[in-house]
Amino acid sequence: MEVALSAIASDLINRLTSFLMKKYMESTSIDDKMKSLKELLLRVHIVVEEADRRCITNPMMLMQLKMLAESMYRGYYMLDTIKYKSPKDEEVRKLCTMSVSLKRSRTIFGTPGSPADDNELEIVLNNLEAAISNINEFVVLLVGCERVCRRPYDAYLYTDNFMFGRHAEKQQIINILLQNPCHQGGPLVLPIIGGCRVGKKTLVSHVCGDERIRSYFRSILYINGDNMWGMEHTKFKRERTLIVGEFFMDIDEDDWVKFYCTVSQMTDRGSKVIIISRIGKLARFGTVKTVRLNSLSQEEYSYLFKMLAFGSIDEKDHPKMAMVANDLAVVLGGSLITANVVADLLRRNHDFQLWNSVLQHFKEMVKSNLSKYGEHPKDIIEKEHPIDITRFGSSYRTRLHLMPPRVERDDSPNRKKPSLLFRDLIAGCAAIPDGDFELVTWESQIPPHTKYVQSAVAFVNGKNGCTTSTRKRRSNA
Repeated sequence: MEVALSAIASDLINRLTSFLMKKYMESTSIDDKMKSLKELLLRVHIVVEEADRRCITNPMMLMQLKMLAESMYRGYYMLDTIKYKSPKDEEVRKLCTMSVSLKRSRTIFGTPGSPADDNELEIVLNNLEAAISNINEFVVLLVGCERVCRRPYDAYLYTDNFMFGRHAEKQQIINILLQNPCHQGGPLVLPIIGGCRVGKKTLVSHVCGDERIRSYFRSILYINGDNMWGMEHTKFKRERTLIVGEFFMDIDEDDWVKFYCTVSQMTDRGSKVIIISRIGKLARFGTVKTVRLNSLSQEEYSYLFKMLAFGSIDEKDHPKMAMVANDLAVVLGGSLITANVVADLLRRNHDFQLWNSVLQHFKEMVKSNLSKYGEHPKDIIEKEHPIDITRFGSSYRTRLHLMPPRVERDDSPNRKKPSLLFRDLIAGCAAIPDGDFELVTWESQIPPHTKYVQSAVAFVNGKNGCTTSTRKRRSNA
């Protein structure tokens, strides 16, 4: 009887608290709500940052961490959207509405002080309040998790060894790979499936670089899925091995059985196989639940882009540039490669005129492709089709078309074509060659100096004496 009365009383208190909170929110000004949002974000950010430094093996805790991080990024996005609202927001909003992909994955807020803004702010606050109300148990359990060595984000801004977010996914993969071998003896198979250039290989690279993984496996073997049949001719020691295979097309059942049997015979007990691919059907070969990677949400993408663009300076000291960065984060459409290229250019020169010029060029480029092809350039590139980047040229009479990126290394054959850095083209400080040329989108500073290269062609008035290959290239997964 006492237990029942206690439960009823607790339920009434919760209902009353919720009712009073709702009334309080209705009577609170946007400025007061913004202040509350900042305070809540500080509390959540402390927990997320601490969790990022811990080795979490509990899958439910990883799920809660992911939800906390999503609420945090949405809160920061809401804060910046209202704080740095610019007169050009309506134009950017219309531009985004033209793109189907942007309408699917982006939230475009209303004008400052509008009911839409106020309602959205209230939803974000309620979500953060709910997240914090259930955080006590998480923090208690977090204290018992082993601390891992991790450098702060700023330390990676000028290096290649950088991965944003994905902590829950990384820890989930590590937990699976460290599982004790099953009694069946066959290698565990973990499929990692995700869209075009969402960071699948980057994530796996960070997993393989983890000390726990390197200690558990005696060797790590990387293979190209198209050439997996050559494994039976490969000679290596029979030891616990992690095999990482990147697959660009579906595999026949018989071919997979042959490959799996070869791996089982050539490796020691406890070996594992990772499948990296965009093809969802390959998940059928997994012996554990598939890890699926999606593109970063607009809130995460915006946070990452501004972190990279501003580097060590505080965006609060540059509100006009923060407005431009907000708009650019929307216009870029979620492309991680483009975000890194543009952010690198902006970080080198904290000049508002340059930043605004880059924004205008990208807006015009996106408009042009939406008008001609009906899709955002990011979506066109993902389909392995060329995009129109004429707006980056010095003369609109010279048309520029750009092919999807491919991965090259220093030891790749010299194609003997003129080359430009993409950031120089964006900044307008490079002379564009006639005909075919190579655009170096990004280049690693770490040996073997891997780089993204894109074939481009310049032609005048729709006439071009040179030919550009339009065949599809396999791009980085």
